[in-house]
Amino acid sequence: MALRVLGVDPGLTRCGIGVVDGVAGRRLTMAGVGVIRTPVEAEIPERLVLIERGLEEWLDEHRPEAVAVERVFSQHNVRTVMGTAQASAVAMLCAARRGLPVALHTPSEVKAAVTGSGRAEKAQVGAMVTRLLGLSAAPKPADAADALALAVCHIWRGPAQNRLQQAVAAQQATPAPQYRRKGTV
Repeated sequence: MALRVLGVDPGLTRCGIGVVDGVAGRRLTMAGVGVIRTPVEAEIPERLVLIERGLEEWLDEHRPEAVAVERVFSQHNVRTVMGTAQASAVAMLCAARRGLPVALHTPSEVKAAVTGSGRAEKAQVGAMVTRLLGLSAAPKPADAADALALAVCHIWRGPAQNRLQQAVAAQQATPAPQYRRKGTV
């Protein structure tokens, strides 16, 4: 059964959005791609509201079954990390409000899923997204291609992650065997 995933490459100035339909091991299809832009001169709260409105429009229009968001990782520029984290939180909030499952994928995880290397350059990611989705050209800017890559990553890795989580939960629900040491009561 095909899964529709909304990928979100969070950012305060440019928030990449991509929607992909597919099943692991089969041809994937792009349902939409774009970027939610906010004015640099606007205050952060206003920018977050604009991101929320844009995400809500994408969720209304494309009706995904899951949302994949890039996991914020530590960078040298704390200000950039904070903005990315804030935009990421808005994406998770919008999905949670609708009861949609949210998955966080690291940049290296996404690169590895799409290109085979966790150290791939942005151009390589764009080229592979173009090829995997049968597009005539790589989506621009790179934030849009990255959002599609997040959705592809989730379609390919999501089922395995779900099975792993279920196995861990089942193991934790099973009581551990009790052992007694020889000579103890």
